[in-house]
Amino acid sequence: MNLAKRIAGLGALLLGPVLLLAGVAGASEAAHGGHGGIDPAKVTDLILRTVNFLVFAGILIKLVAKPAKNFFAKRAQDIAQSLEDLEAQKAAAAKALAEAEAKLAQVAAERERIIQQYISEGELEKAKIVEKAEMVAARIKEMASLTIEQETKKATQELKQEIADLSTKMAEDLLKEKVTYADQLSLVEEYLKKVVEAH
Repeated sequence: MNLAKRIAGLGALLLGPVLLLAGVAGASEAAHGGHGGIDPAKVTDLILRTVNFLVFAGILIKLVAKPAKNFFAKRAQDIAQSLEDLEAQKAAAAKALAEAEAKLAQVAAERERIIQQYISEGELEKAKIVEKAEMVAARIKEMASLTIEQETKKATQELKQEIADLSTKMAEDLLKEKVTYADQLSLVEEYLKKVVEAH
């Protein structure tokens, strides 16, 4: 039921009591012989004013109803559009949030992958450094062992030479002290015999 029908119904509702009032006034005047009741001119004036008001209200309603209806329809449409826009914005925000969370998860996974890669590379470098250090240590040990061996041989050789020299000198000194001139001649003769026999 639209607004014009409601106003018309309200006008009819008001017109009923006015007509009833007019009828009561007329009956009262007839009963009292025309004295002391409601004046018929006043009742007629009231009825005319009421009808005038209802006609004016009807025209006003007719003129205002369509723009008012358009205004409220437009307002309802604007509100519905605003709600749709808000829903669209909410959906876009939820989508953007989901995308941001997915990107954040990707970044976290990439960060973890990079950390693991650096750890692996660090372990490989550590293993290489340890291996090189072990090779260098083994080489140093080998060189030290070789040097020690050479120095030992050299010292042994020098010691043997020194002992031989010392023995020779001691033997010479001992021979000089104990061998007489006759012993020297007999040694020379013996040596010469061996030389002659050998040839």
